[in-house]
Amino acid sequence: MCGLPEAERGFSRVDAVAMYSGALRDKIHKLKHEGRAGWAMVFGRLLVGWMESHPEVMRGVDYVAGNPTHSDRQPIQHIEAIMDAAYTEDVTRAFPLSPPGGHRLVKSVETARSASRTLEEKRAAAAAHAAALTWTGDPRDIKSATILLVDDVFTSGSQLQHVARRLRATGAADVRGLVLARVPWGG
Repeated sequence: MCGLPEAERGFSRVDAVAMYSGALRDKIHKLKHEGRAGWAMVFGRLLVGWMESHPEVMRGVDYVAGNPTHSDRQPIQHIEAIMDAAYTEDVTRAFPLSPPGGHRLVKSVETARSASRTLEEKRAAAAAHAAALTWTGDPRDIKSATILLVDDVFTSGSQLQHVARRLRATGAADVRGLVLARVPWGG
C-alpha cells in the first residue's frame, strides 16, 4: 500500500509513536477492550509529546482529528477518550485539537469491526467505516485544510486510507496520519 500514489492512498504520510508490541499492545488492549480509561490520559500525553517533538510534521496542520468510534462503542469510545486527554495535556493550546466532546469527526452508525478479519474483509469494513463519518464543523472549514488523522493502531492501513480519501473528497488538501502504534511488518 505504501507504494501507491498519494491520491490513491488518501494520506501523504503516516507516523507512529511506537511499535505495537509488548506492554504498549497490552495497555492499548486494556483501554480499548476492557475500558480502562486511565490509559487514555497516558496515550493523550504520548500524542502531545510526539507533536511537540515533530514540529516539521505539525507545521501547517489545521485540525487534529481522531478516527472516531461509534457513540455506542463498548466498553469505551477509546479514540475520543484519547483525543479528550490530548486536549487536556496540551495546556498551551499549541495544537489544533478539539475540546472534549467537540470532536470534528464523528461516526454516526456502527459498522463491522475489522479485527481478526481477512484483508478483503478489512477493506470492506474500512470503506463502511469511512462512509459512516461526518465532519461536524462548518463544511467550509475542511476546504483546503490539512488534517492530522489520529488512530490507535495501524495494521493494514485500510481504515486510514479510506477515511483520508473521504476527507480529501470532501475538500481537504492534505491528510496525514498519526498512530499510537504500528503493527510490525509481517506481524
